Amino acid sequence: MRGVALAVMAILAVSPMQAETRATLNLYGATGLIDMPSAEMQPDGMLSFSTSHFGPVSRTMLSFQIAPRLSGSFRFLGIRDWNKVLCCAGVNQFDTYYDRSFDLRYQIVDEGRYHPALTFGLQDFVGTGVIAGEYVVATKHVMPDVKVSVGLGWGRLGSYQSIGSPFGDRPALDVGKGGNFNFGQWFRGPAAPFAGVEWQITDQWTAKAEYSSDAYHEEADRRGTFDRRSPFNLGIEYQRNESVRLGAYYLYGSEVGVAAHFSLNPKRRPGGGVASSAPDPVQPRPSRGADPDAWSTSWLGENDTQKALRTRLDRRLAKDGVQVESLRFDGATAHVSIRNIDVDAKAQAVGRTARALTHVAPASVEQFVIVPMVNGMPVSQVVVQRAGIETLEFDTAAGAKSLSRAQILSAPAVLADGFRDPQAYPNFSWSLGPTGRTRVFDQTAPFKIGVGLELTGRYELAPGLVLNGAVSKYVFSTLDDRPPLPSRGRLHPVRSANYFYDRDGDPALTNLSLTAYRKLSPELYGRVSLGYLERMFGGVSTEVLWLPTNGRWAIGAEVNYTAQRSPDQQFGFSLPAAMYETDSCTPDLTTAACGARDSYRILTGHLSGYYKLANDFHVQVDVGRYLAGDVGATLSVRREFDNGWKVGAFMTKTNVSAEDFGSGSFDKGITVDIPMASLLGRPSNQHRDITLRPFGRDGGRRLEVEGRLYESVRGYRADGLSEQWERFWK
Repeated sequence: MRGVALAVMAILAVSPMQAETRATLNLYGATGLIDMPSAEMQPDGMLSFSTSHFGPVSRTMLSFQIAPRLSGSFRFLGIRDWNKVLCCAGVNQFDTYYDRSFDLRYQIVDEGRYHPALTFGLQDFVGTGVIAGEYVVATKHVMPDVKVSVGLGWGRLGSYQSIGSPFGDRPALDVGKGGNFNFGQWFRGPAAPFAGVEWQITDQWTAKAEYSSDAYHEEADRRGTFDRRSPFNLGIEYQRNESVRLGAYYLYGSEVGVAAHFSLNPKRRPGGGVASSAPDPVQPRPSRGADPDAWSTSWLGENDTQKALRTRLDRRLAKDGVQVESLRFDGATAHVSIRNIDVDAKAQAVGRTARALTHVAPASVEQFVIVPMVNGMPVSQVVVQRAGIETLEFDTAAGAKSLSRAQILSAPAVLADGFRDPQAYPNFSWSLGPTGRTRVFDQTAPFKIGVGLELTGRYELAPGLVLNGAVSKYVFSTLDDRPPLPSRGRLHPVRSANYFYDRDGDPALTNLSLTAYRKLSPELYGRVSLGYLERMFGGVSTEVLWLPTNGRWAIGAEVNYTAQRSPDQQFGFSLPAAMYETDSCTPDLTTAACGARDSYRILTGHLSGYYKLANDFHVQVDVGRYLAGDVGATLSVRREFDNGWKVGAFMTKTNVSAEDFGSGSFDKGITVDIPMASLLGRPSNQHRDITLRPFGRDGGRRLEVEGRLYESVRGYRADGLSEQWERFWK
């Protein structure tokens, strides 16, 4: 095999072919061949969901192309017949062993005319290390539709036909509670070569062949879950469309495998464009000489005329999903405050308002000041000149030119009196629709779900005063299937008791809270929320946020005093004894051993820092006290796309030991924020947040209160509006 590897490397080094085929995914959900990796990268921003199965091994993966050269994956692994040979305690008590793992890959150099792409990767670099491995791999096109990969692997990928240990011995992994970085093992121990070839037969069909350096010692040798007879794997894949790829394989001389990959790029809307009403054309003013009466300012002293202008503007904007809260005129300037009801792009809501004003405002009005309102608070002022709108509508560079001429300023804490829409407050809205809740990664079953209906209501009593509520009822649920008893040490069950809330909260009062919002100064915001704040906690939450309109940073502080709600999610706060059961604490033990069984109250709080990087990445750091009483910090990093998609990761380290935290050692996970407009194909301000945690433990968990200030208002500051400004003209 060494001779084959050297020959392949020589081909890679001298071939002048450029990349012309797509990068595909392997059975691990990472860019690669069949079971081995390649050096290619997916298109920037690509988000992929994969599922693969062969013999006793099943893998479910989520992968994201974080940046052009950096990608990451989260994987859930299941291995059946785990205790077929070794039985029957610890991890061997389960017929199917489940494990979670994270990967990172970085491309050192892209493929060139005379050199291959070169990538190194870390597989299962934080976790139990069951599938841990590291690799360096090169990929080169030898023909426009044929590419060859060759690499060197360590750990799992260095377990078959090793060529030695070039960087020293690989220390044994101290798994502990899992979830920790295994730095000491990286690129240590035996190394072994692997190689493969990929032939894109047609636009739809691809053939693959590889030599694998994974011996599957644990699965095949120690546990006998399958018979590994050969290092060679063969596969055929079918690209059904741009988003779906299917594959069938013959692996290790004994097993048949299948895989399905589903991909989308958040840079492009999965459902295509958003079908919204066409924008009003800009209405140019007549010249003074042609119609001098149109330029008269006599109307400024006529309140009835100004009220009529507000009514006309409100009616014109209603079809665009924008509501006029107030309108006033100050000489040659029109000041309009708006509430964005449905438009997913903030800049588009501002642009539609400017267009509508050209139809409504008298010719003597030269300047528009548009103030977006969020929860009754004026966030910013967008100042545009009417003449610029009139002259730029059909300019091919209208976006850049209009942005350079506009001003995005801080809005005052209190707006001057204007002619308010009498229908603006009080305002009641409600919806009845499907809802769902999932519980993933239980050791007994990897996926449980409850689906039903949720009735939500929002009553805006006055500017900045909002009453929210929601009631849900399951129609179908498997959430009452109890997971294994957790090991939570000394921590109170603030989140690990999730099962009880899933089982008993049917129907459930998900939340019922009164929130007061107030702008305290041009760049300082405040919030106070009172009531049943979320499904598991009720109480009071207070927050202040300093957010400079023309900055990329913000600082916030939050203090909460809450009590844990009863699992039935009605109106009580008592907690059942069963919630305190763990693998070391059952109801027959004393209350002292199992913890208190009455209500649980806690004072929590955080200082938060936010920074928007120039390359679409957003960083947030929260430092403070969490729901279980632990103290520490959370680091969140996410990539945000112009159309509203957000994909990120977070980790929290507190003063809780790994033993008290339980499996996973510390809280971490992946987040995906999906704008509903991109899925529905119609305007919507709604988002759906998905958080994937390897383990649902108690350490490092925060209150899940709705309407936090930063996410509510930041879209209307200068950087948020500027990044979407092309949609000002949509």
